[in-house]
Amino acid sequence: MTPRTLTYRQAVAEALAEEMRRDPEVFLMGEDVGRHGGAFAATKGLFAEFGGERVRDTPISESVIVGAGVGAALMGMRPVVEIMYMDFISMAMDSIVNQAAKVKYMFGGHAVVPLTIRTAFGAGRGNAAQHSQSLETWFTLIPGLQVVMPATPYDAKGLLKAAIREDNPVIVIENKLLYPESGVVPEEEYIVPIGKAAIRRQGKDLTLIATSRMCMMAEKAIQKLGPLGIDIEMIDPRTLKPLDMETISASVKKTHKVVVVSESHRTGGITNELAARIMDDCFYELDAPVIRVAAEDVPIPYNRALEADAIPNEHDIIRAIQELMK
Repeated sequence: MTPRTLTYRQAVAEALAEEMRRDPEVFLMGEDVGRHGGAFAATKGLFAEFGGERVRDTPISESVIVGAGVGAALMGMRPVVEIMYMDFISMAMDSIVNQAAKVKYMFGGHAVVPLTIRTAFGAGRGNAAQHSQSLETWFTLIPGLQVVMPATPYDAKGLLKAAIREDNPVIVIENKLLYPESGVVPEEEYIVPIGKAAIRRQGKDLTLIATSRMCMMAEKAIQKLGPLGIDIEMIDPRTLKPLDMETISASVKKTHKVVVVSESHRTGGITNELAARIMDDCFYELDAPVIRVAAEDVPIPYNRALEADAIPNEHDIIRAIQELMK
């Protein structure tokens, strides 16, 4: 039997539908998530099945959307709120950072916030500086939040289902350019556990760690390097917080060389945390310093050529690997 394939956006919609059927406390709200089916068609069909009570279109106010989600979660619901572009999540930071992330701690564990926040990030569509940012590192700084970045349709479904069932707030960060990408998604029930990395490719010469869409770039780089015979192990963290250092450390101890790749900026981006954690845990296993491949420290340009130059691609990854293998 041919394995079933879905696009990334279809996998997201299917995860939402399955969890809403399973649990009547799950509901969705955000800008244009209802009749319109979401800005990226990732909620298409849900309004027709579940109606306006459980698929709620909201005003254009991110602070209201997330604030209402926190309140609903505190009252026993399991809201999934969508922030259309990650850039706009700054408008809701008080609700996320000072409320959702801290309630459980401030009430000694007697109150929980089962809130899922979905948002789309990333460059490559010519959306310019205010609609193209990769801000995932902001949320890894905050105790009480979990942060996941699915790179495949399989993980988009499995991690979202895990997030919805989690009793703590989870930020689910989806790359805009991944929505049309297809992959195998089983029809049977499954969950991808939060906090477990995926080894996308086994190897012994070098560990390549890539997040979200950079996994696609890393695969392209590996294919182009094939004739050189470099045996690369590729890891997709999937979850940035909690980070699966057990899987990462085991790979580093095998290969002794590491390249980390992310679309976040070089200064303060998630590549820094990955590199630092590897230095903490595996310093004496390294044959060379960790090399980071990240976006340039500039606002993302509108011009397509400049935009492409500002974010990592397979050629940047190839150069980093070749530098490390000298």
